Amino acid sequence: MTTILDRFRLDGRTALVTGASRGLGQAIALALAEAGANVVCHVQPGLDEDVACQVRARGRQAAVVSGDFSDPAVPARLVGEAEAALGPIDILVNNAGTIRRAPAAEHSDEDWDLVLAVDLSAAFRLAREVGRRLIARGAPGKIVNIASLLAFQGGILVPSYAAAKGGLAQLTKALANEWAPRRINVNAIAPGYMRTDNTLALRQDETRSRQILERIPAARWGEPEDVAGAAVFLACAAGDYVNGHVLVVDGGWLAR
Repeated sequence: MTTILDRFRLDGRTALVTGASRGLGQAIALALAEAGANVVCHVQPGLDEDVACQVRARGRQAAVVSGDFSDPAVPARLVGEAEAALGPIDILVNNAGTIRRAPAAEHSDEDWDLVLAVDLSAAFRLAREVGRRLIARGAPGKIVNIASLLAFQGGILVPSYAAAKGGLAQLTKALANEWAPRRINVNAIAPGYMRTDNTLALRQDETRSRQILERIPAARWGEPEDVAGAAVFLACAAGDYVNGHVLVVDGGWLAR
């Protein structure tokens, strides 16, 4: 008899997690490994590859790939390298991202282009590459995009990031519409205010940090581990009937 806990297992599955060297990506990679998946960890050139050692310490296979997602050729190359290392990809977590902060009137073209390239275009290219391979194999799969609360709100001083994350949420729905009949689930997670590198400037701003905490019903910043369980759910059989959804993990921020 298959139990509900069995449906959360990922044994025999292979995942590719981008931006896995730290923060949300690392927590998600380790959670997938604990659920049974082998994990290909994408890290930026020169960043710590310790996450792969931690995956192996959990009894799973691990590999490391590296590349700069501002280069449009990198996503296809990385998927090829990932499958050469650990076999066909069953789960893709599009977590890698960047952010640039500046008033809209001073937001440079270079920053706009970089953020859109890394946070949106690369996610599409990775999903397209994994999706076409799943379709060719006739295999089920899971794609989880890491969006943001700014898929729902405009934010302050981050126009390129808000545009990219809003686009990623809509891309999630568009891909789900096409691929759900092929048993490929495409969903997204919209983390709230998390204790990661991307929020360091906010957390160091005493006034802004206080304002943020005052609005969060849970009365704390989120931790990377708070997102990991949602990622496992969307990657496993327990989430098989969830398609095109943007799952908010925000301590209640949007409910306020």
